[in-house]
Amino acid sequence: MKKRILTHLLQLFIVLVFIFSWEILSKYNYINSFIFSSPSKINRCIVSLFKNNNLLNHILITLKETFISFSLSMIISFIFAILFYEVPILFDIFEPFLTIINSTPKVAIGPLIIILFGAGEKSIIIMALSITLIINILSIHNGFINVDKYLLKLLDSLHATKKEKLKYLIIPSAYSIIINSLKINISMTLIGVIMGEFLVSKAGIGYLIIYGTQIFNLTLVISGIIILMFISYIIYILISLIEKKLNKNHS
Repeated sequence: MKKRILTHLLQLFIVLVFIFSWEILSKYNYINSFIFSSPSKINRCIVSLFKNNNLLNHILITLKETFISFSLSMIISFIFAILFYEVPILFDIFEPFLTIINSTPKVAIGPLIIILFGAGEKSIIIMALSITLIINILSIHNGFINVDKYLLKLLDSLHATKKEKLKYLIIPSAYSIIINSLKINISMTLIGVIMGEFLVSKAGIGYLIIYGTQIFNLTLVISGIIILMFISYIIYILISLIEKKLNKNHS
């Protein structure tokens, strides 16, 4: 407990020193305050966004798109990972195609996504899925195929069905891989949503950032980035709490 408290205090100290130094350097023109802004300007910008530009609505839109994309990604990835595990020849056939598609820069297919799905929420969700889906499938599938072969033989000797193997051995054995995929997936989903908002959105944090770029308001751009960092931190805390709860139940 003492170590944890000390760690948090040191983290808080580092953040406060950074903010204070940033403010002083900007105030006395050691850095260009127009480009790098300052904590006080960012604070005023965020307060103004809350009062005049319905910032809460922008945050909720980004969170909604992230939650939908994340949920779809996890469900689809899990289904395909099980399918590829149960029918290995399917994985052998599609693995090269999955690798090629995954290595394609997603921004390059952005215009195609917009044409196919329209300039709206669908395109943002598809963009997020294009970033997270394949890597998630491969990660979970890798966890399935690395299950202990001796335990599989034991279940075979007990005449366990495929469903029983999945339920009692394969999925539990890949538990840590699934949890890690969960952590990676949520951050990658947020990246995909912001990329989608850069391309088509008329609301959301990504929209605020790209709008700030267009009008050369770098304080607005940095404010959007700070808000995203805060959202990422909150999501990280929630995922950590879920992980602790699952670890407790799993044990």
